[in-house]
Amino acid sequence: MKALLQKHLKNQKGLTLIELLAVVVILGIIAAIAIPSIGGIIDNTRKDAHIANAEQMVNAVKTAKASNLGGNSKTEFTLKELVDDNLIENPDAPGTDGKYNGTASKVVINGSNYNVTLVSDKTNINNKTIAELRDKGRSLVNLPEGQ
Repeated sequence: MKALLQKHLKNQKGLTLIELLAVVVILGIIAAIAIPSIGGIIDNTRKDAHIANAEQMVNAVKTAKASNLGGNSKTEFTLKELVDDNLIENPDAPGTDGKYNGTASKVVINGSNYNVTLVSDKTNINNKTIAELRDKGRSLVNLPEGQ
């Protein structure tokens, strides 16, 4: 009995070419499904980071208004002004989007609304309120195609 078992164990040949090909095809299908999903997750994360930076700018403007920087009648604050007044650290645009433009990125106060324009080398949020960004979120952040 022991000799028969040893003979059977020595006869094992491993994977056939067909079995190996089936494994490669299955791995290819899994990769084809997973890679686009991962790309979408990365884009959504970058958009969320831009929205968070816009919210930080609005909070800095609220602090500036409460501190009466620039006078009570001031209705526009640029990112550069907020950084220069030490109300916010100069945020980096997420991913490969470069730096934010300090003069083009701004918050405009319109009544009780704070409209944010946030411009980087590749991405922008154009004159949106924080409520709009919270409601519609990622669809309001413009990313270039293929990024």
